[in-house]
Formats: sequence, C-alpha cells, structure tokens
Amino acid sequence: MTAKTLRLDQFIPYRLSFTAALLSDTIAQSYERLFGISIAEWRVIAWVAELGSVTQQQICARSRMDKVTVSRAAIALSGQGIVQRLPNAEDRRSHLLALTEEGRRLHGAIAPRALELESGIFSHFSAEEVESFVAMLRRIDAIVLGDGE
Repeated sequence: MTAKTLRLDQFIPYRLSFTAALLSDTIAQSYERLFGISIAEWRVIAWVAELGSVTQQQICARSRMDKVTVSRAAIALSGQGIVQRLPNAEDRRSHLLALTEEGRRLHGAIAPRALELESGIFSHFSAEEVESFVAMLRRIDAIVLGDGE
C-alpha cells in the first residue's frame, strides 16, 4: 500500500484557508480604502444590522472571530459613533450592540458594495455552481461542528 503524499496546495483545508484569506484581504482593502473600516469592523456592523441588537459573544459565535478582535472592533465603532452599547436585560454583565443612525447610514453604503464585490467574483460561475458551493460549505461546517454526517 502506497502512502499518500501531502501536497499543501492540494490539501483542501489549506485551499479553503488560502482562498478565504485571499478574498478577505481583497475585501478588507476595499473597505479600508472606501469606508475607512477594517474587515472585523464590517463584520460587526453587518451582524448588528442583521440582528438589530446583539452581544459581542453572539457575534463571536456567529462569525468565528475571537473575543479580542470583536471587542476591539466594537470599541472602535463605538468611538466613531457607529454602534452604541445598550444595557442587556437578559445578562447584566454584557451589553447589546446596536447601530446608531450613522451606523445604519454606513451599513447602507457598504452593503451594496459588498454584494457588488461578491457578484464580481461569483459571476464567473453558474448559479448552480454557486448554490452547490454554498451547500457544500454549509455541510462542511455541520460536519466539523459535529452537527452533520
């Protein structure tokens, strides 16, 4: 029996990580240049916009960003008047993050650009390919988290 040789460029976990970092870096440069925010700050804004109000811990769980990254992004965004910290009636040890009017305006400006960037990349694939790709990513998530096959 011949042992399989590890070739990093063909190792799927590496390929996923490499491509994700490449996409993230490209998007981060665009957000920094156009809006003066980091990718972590954008992810916080996007989750707060989607959920209305959310704790930093919930953002960590949904985004897989670490606590320090989310905390720094929230502090920066709060300092810029983009998010506000509200009392959390369910857990007095944490705060809820909510967008300010400025935050809603910024989200309204960035979201179409984010969709445009996504479209610019994935327009090179058929709708079926994109749908299959997203479905596969979700299945990988479920398997790794122990929720799937």
